[in-house]
Amino acid sequence: MDPFHTSPISIPNIPYGFMNSIPITTNTSIMNPPRMDCRIWSRLPHRLIDRIIACLPPPAFFRARSVCKRWYSLIFSNTFLELYLQVSPHRHWFLFFKQQSLKNHILKNNSTTTSNNNNNTCCRAHCEGYLFDPDNLKWYRISFPLIPTGFSPASSSGGLICWVSEEGGSKSILLCNPLINSLVQLPSTLRPRLCPSIGLTITNSSIDLAFAGDDLISPYAVKNLTSESFHIDGGGFYSIWGTTASLPRLCSLESGRMVHVEGRFYCMNYSPFSVLGYDISMNEWSKIQAPMRRFLRSPSLVESRGKLILVAAVEKSKLNVPKSMRLWTLQECGSMWVEMERMPQQLYNQFAEIEDGRGFNSVAHGQFVVIQVKGSADKALLFDFVGKKWAWIPPCPYINMSSGGGGGGREDELHGFPYEPRLAVPITALLEQLTLPFTNFTA
Repeated sequence: MDPFHTSPISIPNIPYGFMNSIPITTNTSIMNPPRMDCRIWSRLPHRLIDRIIACLPPPAFFRARSVCKRWYSLIFSNTFLELYLQVSPHRHWFLFFKQQSLKNHILKNNSTTTSNNNNNTCCRAHCEGYLFDPDNLKWYRISFPLIPTGFSPASSSGGLICWVSEEGGSKSILLCNPLINSLVQLPSTLRPRLCPSIGLTITNSSIDLAFAGDDLISPYAVKNLTSESFHIDGGGFYSIWGTTASLPRLCSLESGRMVHVEGRFYCMNYSPFSVLGYDISMNEWSKIQAPMRRFLRSPSLVESRGKLILVAAVEKSKLNVPKSMRLWTLQECGSMWVEMERMPQQLYNQFAEIEDGRGFNSVAHGQFVVIQVKGSADKALLFDFVGKKWAWIPPCPYINMSSGGGGGGREDELHGFPYEPRLAVPITALLEQLTLPFTNFTA
């Protein structure tokens, strides 16, 4: 079954600024390229055809499966999947989920009994995601039929989406590949937590997962005291939530997520703003001072091309400095920040008028960063680090189609994750072969 639902319309988008005058060619040979002779195409060896298919973007690959039985069965062929892992280009896409503030939703579900209508709305939001291709500015809808109720998307890495149970206590964890509808359960965390910050990094041969903060010290109180980590690799080494570390004093973790850069997880610390870093191999936490921390608003940490980047609005109310949106990168020394980009002032004024003090979230993948207005499902900016271009993202055409109405005047917002669509993720085979006494999941 094709997991992709393609956007029925293509909405043009003009980058803000940096517009160059490009001559339009009228070369008929480019506009009407010659068709390949079917006699040549039919004689291409299967290995060459497989290599071509392996390079197709995921929506085109799933459409191609309807051509013949052999192409349909490629997704089940180990030989093809090995070739796919070697030649398929990396695609820096984003995956969004439509939901209300995740932490407020979980707190509400753990303190009161929600109505059936609210539960149905939450279920619909969790069973559907929206893929965004920043290179072509296209949206796709993708479903998650295997995810049970009571789980929320928490992180992503290596083609897998991490879903975590919403109930307070030891957290159940599911890893899902939505392209092939695979689902793997990890062992539950040892310490009871409510809404911890979560970090995930997956390679072809290892997985590291960290949960930090929101320790349930009683049924009515939480504190940011400890973190615990999970590790497994192809070399046979594993640590199943046996590694814990104390958080620095006076931690205030509110973002709910971490980003991974060069063997470390990073997350924002609030009141006052700073950055917390967790060294995976050393099992140690450290605190890094944020740039212009007294003047930041809605700071977010993102990873782009192996660099840790801080995205935030800067507002100096007592100084004659225009409000702005800035991006800093952490230097190799691990303590100094350098400003790398600033949103054009005219665009920021437009963004600030739309945002109207509600705040914003940021997510990055590859050369792209997306800045989303909180409380909105269709207001977001895209920045291309390589092309140095800002652009408004076209609205997702599926939001209104799947909202179902009856929202009570409350607008859902999109929560985004970096996502690389992959047909094969080798680490899942390792997880499935584990013989550890995992707790079986029952929906």
